[in-house]
Amino acid sequence: MNERKSKWFFREYPQNLILEKPLRGAFIMTLFFFGFLIIYNPRATHEAREMGYAGTMAVYSLIAGIGVYFQVWALRKSRYFSDGSEWNLLKELLSIVIILSGLGVIIYSAGFVIEPPDDRWNFVTFLGSLRYTFSVGLLPFVLFSIANYRYLFPLETVPESRQYLSTHEENTGETQIKIESKLKKEELVFHPDELYFAESDGNYVVFNLIREGRIKKVIIRNSISNIEQQLSAYTCFCRTHRAYIVNLNKVIMADGNSLGYTLKLGGDVGEIPVSRQNTRMFDEKLKLLRK
Repeated sequence: MNERKSKWFFREYPQNLILEKPLRGAFIMTLFFFGFLIIYNPRATHEAREMGYAGTMAVYSLIAGIGVYFQVWALRKSRYFSDGSEWNLLKELLSIVIILSGLGVIIYSAGFVIEPPDDRWNFVTFLGSLRYTFSVGLLPFVLFSIANYRYLFPLETVPESRQYLSTHEENTGETQIKIESKLKKEELVFHPDELYFAESDGNYVVFNLIREGRIKKVIIRNSISNIEQQLSAYTCFCRTHRAYIVNLNKVIMADGNSLGYTLKLGGDVGEIPVSRQNTRMFDEKLKLLRK
């Protein structure tokens, strides 16, 4: 049981919005802190005489938002937290604890400037600052993290050493692609034209393949980054998002702008996102492929 729980912490997990988009996250945190402080008016908060209660809380909230932004930026500079594509639940939880702890220190220190400094320099006041920071700031972090909870429940794996060969006669002369798991106990074989897209799902990748005229989902244990490396020799495949690899030959329409696209593929497989960071690469690859 303990081993199973520990695996949860190292399971691939998407970053929540505040960590993934720090500028937007800082804005959300500023509004959340201000709304909470104005509505509930905690007893431990005090106003500065020059600004009044609302003005004082606005300054504290702005400091909280700026503090979140720069702490996320600093975390990304560290080796352990730098790679968002290899994120897991443990990194998610550690990031939240580190950011809120640092935010408590920032708000405690800001109080010496904003409020009268009388009797603030003591351990009880410091702990109170940390407690209120966690009480208020934890909720938005947790809500955005819980939104990705489904990644903790991966689908069933492909049985060991099972191969999936195409039954399409028109693909007989094409190159076959062999995908292996990290442990090399599973493998998936398909023709390039069979794959519509691959999607990350926790520690697994779901391949959406056309088989016998229908879309079939085949699951193999691996990371989407490793799959991207194994497909790098094929120009028709493109990593459009941290969780998606798309076959460009299946793209019917791309809708959006420089902030991101939504792709429509053939075969009625739904829509696939292209993140803002990948729009230029997507355009270049699609242009080269269709020359």
